[in-house]
Amino acid sequence: MAESKSNIIAQDIAAKIQHHQYEAGDFLPSESQLTTLYGSSRETVRKALNQLTALGLIQKIRGKGSIVLNLGKYSFPISGITSFSELNRSLNMHAQTKVVALKKMTDLPEIFKEKFPEQKKQAGIYVERLRLIDNEPIVLDCDYLFSPPIDELPKEAAENSIYDYLEHELKLDISYATKVITVEKIDDKYQRLLQLKDRLAVLVASHNFLGDTTLFQLTLSFHNPSKFKIVDFARRQKIKL
Repeated sequence: MAESKSNIIAQDIAAKIQHHQYEAGDFLPSESQLTTLYGSSRETVRKALNQLTALGLIQKIRGKGSIVLNLGKYSFPISGITSFSELNRSLNMHAQTKVVALKKMTDLPEIFKEKFPEQKKQAGIYVERLRLIDNEPIVLDCDYLFSPPIDELPKEAAENSIYDYLEHELKLDISYATKVITVEKIDDKYQRLLQLKDRLAVLVASHNFLGDTTLFQLTLSFHNPSKFKIVDFARRQKIKL
């Protein structure tokens, strides 16, 4: 499936940021200049800039333009639902995914019961994947996909993109997630996989939902705190009473 023009523009600008053609603190060319540069509409350019904002690469400043943010560490957007493979393509991270475990289960693994105590017994597929960038472990993703609606998961999909498989093969409408971020003490296995000096990791625990509000996935993402930063933007919303 061909990529949209806005995705192509976003990936090109992201690559230029990664290779320091646009340095932290620089302003990107104006929307008008980008429209001319890429031969596209202003609406398409705005979509691309919105993607870059969501990824934590730029910040829009009213009346001035889009400023490049400091990329001292890899950025992981928390407020959206973005797969690791999508981030890899967008940021040209040269990342790899190693499938550590992939198995069907009749109930949640013990760590999921501990982190999601409200969840009732549920059959599903457990997937454990180690994310590496430049051969360094960055994130350990542990996913539990409910059965139904997901009864099978090919290893190839786990290695590449689970969400791509769910959306294009199973036609599932992935819509939104709720996330809780904590710093946790992890066990010896996780410490060894992430190659951490101590047992502290950043944990992002997620409930993931379909468009009809069906809970279809629980995720525990353990981040190497020295290699990753979590980026989100909060804008003040004035509420008139």
